[in-house]
Amino acid sequence: MAEEYKNIIVTGGCGFIGSNFVHYVVKNHPETHVTVLDKLTYAGNPANIEGLPKDRVELVVGDICDSELLDRIVPGHDAIVHYAAESHNDNSIANPDPFVQTNIVGTYRLLEAVRKYDVRYHHVSTDEVYGDLALDEPRRFRPDDPYKPSSPYSSSKASSDLLVRAWTRTYGLRTTISNCSNNYGPYQHVEKFIPRQITNIIDGVRPKLYGDGKNVRDWIHTEDHSSGVWDILTKGRMGETYLIGADGERSNIDVLRAILERMGRDADDFDWVRDRPGHDRRYAIDNTKLVEELGWKPRHTNFSEGLDQTIAWYREHEDWWRPAKEATEAKYAKQGQ
Repeated sequence: MAEEYKNIIVTGGCGFIGSNFVHYVVKNHPETHVTVLDKLTYAGNPANIEGLPKDRVELVVGDICDSELLDRIVPGHDAIVHYAAESHNDNSIANPDPFVQTNIVGTYRLLEAVRKYDVRYHHVSTDEVYGDLALDEPRRFRPDDPYKPSSPYSSSKASSDLLVRAWTRTYGLRTTISNCSNNYGPYQHVEKFIPRQITNIIDGVRPKLYGDGKNVRDWIHTEDHSSGVWDILTKGRMGETYLIGADGERSNIDVLRAILERMGRDADDFDWVRDRPGHDRRYAIDNTKLVEELGWKPRHTNFSEGLDQTIAWYREHEDWWRPAKEATEAKYAKQGQ
C-alpha cells in the first residue's frame, strides 16, 4: 500500500535531478504540493522550475545547513526528499570544502530537523559510494556492497549515507536511501559529460575525452530516476537502501561517438586529454531489489532515442545553458581539460 504525501520539501529542487523530480511530481501527482529549498549555487537555476503552477510549487531560497531556516519551513510538511548536493567530481578534487559542508553537514542538519519534527525522509545518493568495478567484471553494485569511495565527492556522499543509517537506527527515523547511476536529460549543467559534449559541438568546438575513454557509466534518463525515487518514497521499506539503474552501461567513448554522429560530425572528431586523478573505471547497478519489491520499471530504455531528445533539448534551449558555458570552459581550461 503506497503512502500519500501531500506536502513535501525537495532540497536542491532547482538543480538538474531535483528539478526534474519536481516536474515529475507536478505532472503525475496533482495532490502533492512541493516546497523547493535551494541555495541557488552555480548549479541551481530557478529557470528549471519556471512555468510550474505557483499553487503547487513554492521556492524557498536558503541553505540546508541553516538550522533556523529548517525550523521555520519543515513543520507542516510530511516528507523531505533530499537532492541538494555538491556533485561534480572535478570540482571536489580542486576544492573539497563545499562538498564536506553541503553533503555532510547539510545532511546532518536535515536529519536533526527530521528528528525534531517527525518527518519522513528520503535520501538521494550515488552509486559512486561503492567505488568502481573492473571493466571485465560481470558483477554489478548491490545495496549491501561495502562502501569504497574514490573521490572527495563520493566520500562525502558515502559519509552522508552513513549518517542517515546511524540516525535511523539510533533515533528511529522513517528514512530510505537510493543510490543511482549517471543521469542524463534536460536541465543538466554544462559542466557534466553529456551536455558539455553537446554544447561544445553546437559551438563548433572539438569535444574532449578523459584518458582512454573506456570508463563505463550506467546511464539512466532522469525521468526514470524520478519515478524510482517516488516509488521508494511512497512504497519503500523504512531503513532500506534501493539502487536505481536502467541497465544502461556504456563506455564514455561510445557515448561521445554516438553524440558526434547524431550531430552530424565524424565519430573521431574529438581531442584526448589527461585523465582525471583516481578516475573510476566502471559503474553498474543491480536494480533487482527495486524492481522486485516495488514493481518499478524504467520507461526510457532506448538510449539512442533518449540521447536524441536530450540533444534536441539543448539545441532548443541555448538561452538556458549559454550564460554558464564560458565560465565552465574557462575553468576546465585552467585544469588542462
